[in-house]
Amino acid sequence: MSEHCPVPHGDLILRTLAMPADTNVNGDIFGGWIMSQMDIAGGILAKEIARCRTVTVAVNSIKFIQPVKVGDIVGCYGSIVKIGNTSLTLNLEVWIEPILRDTGEKCAHIKVTEADFTYVAIDNDGKKKLIDKTNLEGRATFAN
Repeated sequence: MSEHCPVPHGDLILRTLAMPADTNVNGDIFGGWIMSQMDIAGGILAKEIARCRTVTVAVNSIKFIQPVKVGDIVGCYGSIVKIGNTSLTLNLEVWIEPILRDTGEKCAHIKVTEADFTYVAIDNDGKKKLIDKTNLEGRATFAN
């Protein structure tokens, strides 16, 4: 493996396997399934950060870079973009390990999708809730 191989940005949050039931009409993994995995991963990270319930309110500029095939190991990575009073934006990337097929790539991991997801912290009644930022110093950029 070359030392010039790119690496995922952020922490590994979710890892799963692309299955035949998740394919589209072309035999590739359906983009909606990839987006769902990203939202699950982002929801996990958002909940860890906000320490309460969160809901997805926006997905910005999702980019499907390369197709995912059945048998690929799919990893979702996430990092904090910014944290506001009640919302937070996360950058999510999907990388694959195509261990059962030859892709012609020199690197073991390939980035296939990326997007920014925005979540809002909510209370048990579904109302917006302030995010407690006291334990997040050094981990995020805070929005006004």
